[in-house]
Amino acid sequence: MVQLERINEFANLPSEAPETIEDNRPAKNWPDQGTIEFKNYSTRYREGLDLVLKGLSFKVKPMQKVGIVGRTGAGKSSLTLALFRLIEAATGQILIDGQDISQYGLFDVRSKLSIIPQDPVLFAGIVRENLDPFDKYSDQEIWSALEHASLADFIRSKDERLEFLITAGGENFSVGQRQLVCLARALLKKAKILVLDEATAAIDNQTDVIIQQSIHNEFNDCTVLTIAHRINTIIDSDMILVLDAGQLAEYDTPENLLQNKDSLFAKLVEESAK
Repeated sequence: MVQLERINEFANLPSEAPETIEDNRPAKNWPDQGTIEFKNYSTRYREGLDLVLKGLSFKVKPMQKVGIVGRTGAGKSSLTLALFRLIEAATGQILIDGQDISQYGLFDVRSKLSIIPQDPVLFAGIVRENLDPFDKYSDQEIWSALEHASLADFIRSKDERLEFLITAGGENFSVGQRQLVCLARALLKKAKILVLDEATAAIDNQTDVIIQQSIHNEFNDCTVLTIAHRINTIIDSDMILVLDAGQLAEYDTPENLLQNKDSLFAKLVEESAK
């Protein structure tokens, strides 16, 4: 009966928006700037539940590096879900390069963004398939991405190289190596917008340094949103966005926020130092 109950639940789940809307596809080079703008944006996880993001309005300029901070439950991860349209708007809009992302299909939006998540996702298959599931890139491009992600030597040490079999969930890779595979995917994709969703929260300091250096060197012409677990990873961002209970509390440069000892960001920095 439990199985039947689950089947019934899945059968009645409302469908997501269509993958593509044939008469409204974005330009091939969209987004070519990487501007992100939230306009009075609110969302909830399900109809009837409370709003998790409330009236957010802010703009991220092309190539800016923005750190997103806030206490647990402030809405940091919800902002990422909203950008990828895993949850849809209750009110307001999200614009990328001036285009409302709700007017496009989900594939056309999500395929234009890169993410390095907190929990890296690897599936059972060879290295090449994990990095390039749609077979779009050459071996040379894949090796270049692995080099920049500091994984090339490890893959070369395997007899099968790019044909090396990754087990389900990446169990034959360390947690740090799994995260570097996600970094290599992002390097390969070369999207204009990269999201780091607490990507370094569960890894060792050495891997953290590799990821931070790669982002600094390889994504300098991209817009980067970093949801921070460790304050030191976003302290040198161009802008800091502080969320509090789903609302925009502060949005300014780190220098300006730290000079104001009453700012929420200054208090979060002080708490992290203890």
